[in-house]
Amino acid sequence: MKVKALVAAAIGAAFVSSVASATELRLSHQWSTKDVRHKVAEIVANHVKDANVDLDIKIFPSKSLFKPREQYKPLSRGQLDMTVLPLSYAGGQQPSYNLTLMPGLVKNHDHAARLNYSPFMDAVQEKMAEDDVMVLVHGYLAGGFVGKDKCVSHPDDVKGMQMRAAGKSFNQLLAGAGASIASMASSEIYNAMQTGVLDGANTSSSSFVSYRIYEQVKCYTPAGDQALWFMYQPLLMNKSTFDGLSDAQKKALRDGAKKAEEFYLQEAKSQDANSVKVFREAGVQIKEMTKDEFKAWQDLAKATSYKQFVADYPEGQRFLDLALAVE
Repeated sequence: MKVKALVAAAIGAAFVSSVASATELRLSHQWSTKDVRHKVAEIVANHVKDANVDLDIKIFPSKSLFKPREQYKPLSRGQLDMTVLPLSYAGGQQPSYNLTLMPGLVKNHDHAARLNYSPFMDAVQEKMAEDDVMVLVHGYLAGGFVGKDKCVSHPDDVKGMQMRAAGKSFNQLLAGAGASIASMASSEIYNAMQTGVLDGANTSSSSFVSYRIYEQVKCYTPAGDQALWFMYQPLLMNKSTFDGLSDAQKKALRDGAKKAEEFYLQEAKSQDANSVKVFREAGVQIKEMTKDEFKAWQDLAKATSYKQFVADYPEGQRFLDLALAVE
């Protein structure tokens, strides 16, 4: 009996030891558990768990660990292991990141996928490495325009309109087209439309649907073959934390990231298509942006947003040229 007891104790101790040795990573993001970006994090976490490499990823959704715009610094300092983050949030620390929310720089999702594996993104990741940060999963989400009384697909359409845009560079673009700018969160667009504060707005496909903007507008210009609004929202990781893992743990993370990235791209396309379906069923006119209209916006962006980016950032022209070189 004593021998059996000793064996049982030894097995128990070994089990406790193996559990105690498992590394736990903390992953923070601002979205609900229904959001695509949470699902991207879950795919990685579940793959790592199934790989059985003594690595656990604990996800903190709905800004429960850090405020949305306050995640990059803790990540770079090793106080946070992983985050899904719109990279432009950290444009104050690394100005090159502002190009990941720049009008007309990304044409469509397939173009975004090519940008993710280009010299442009290599240069952005070199800046990340300076902050001890790395990309685990690449991902862009797209958006479009709505008009309360008319379609918004060409710069001439917004002249004299009161517009809400997503991001500083879009404000510069729309102001350059003759619009007045009203800054607010996407969650406030509905009431602003309802009360006559806004004539038009620009945000992501998913936000247009989740905030029921289709109830307040006559026309929707979705992200289609051409889309003006693209926002890079990767899953990032602290580089030193990654480097400190075992080869098996690194492989599990990379394999999970590959699965998540494939899902992210398809789901991003799906959200755009779903938004069109929802708006059409609500009786809203759908107006696709043409290639000529996209070019008109891009030409205006060169004279406004791009020009300001280069003026504000000594390395701006180099990064802009790298981005524009991706066909």
